[in-house]
Amino acid sequence: MSVEDPAAVDAGGVRSLTLKRIALAAATAFAAIHIWTGCPLLALWVAAQASGEHRITMPALAVFLITVALLEGVTIIALAWLNDVYDELTGRVRVERRPPWLRAMSEEAEHHVSQRVGISLPERIVMIIVYVAVIAFAVWYVFLAGESSLHCIGQC
Repeated sequence: MSVEDPAAVDAGGVRSLTLKRIALAAATAFAAIHIWTGCPLLALWVAAQASGEHRITMPALAVFLITVALLEGVTIIALAWLNDVYDELTGRVRVERRPPWLRAMSEEAEHHVSQRVGISLPERIVMIIVYVAVIAFAVWYVFLAGESSLHCIGQC
């Protein structure tokens, strides 16, 4: 019977916790990027396979819209689940957050809740990816989309 070193066991637990946190952060980043790229591209591919034609048709458009809505919904649910798992793993206090119009007047204001609880790493990752996606779209629209996009700004 061997006696294990408590420091080694504790270091292994910390290492395991760190690896789990990194894996959850990577999965969150993948899902958040997938919202902007993978879901629309996969829905476009499904619509193209369903259409079988080399032009846009109303059934193909309907298939695209339904597919992209389902994929986006599943990805958003996955992001919420990843955030919950991260909160459980780190021991973060869960606080129910409601929009202002659903909140009682006597409840604590949202900015007080955010200050008390803070923003988790998965939430920060999603925010950064949204910022990068919006900035990338703006740069593409202004510099890479061609003259027609800039022409429309002044005259449309």
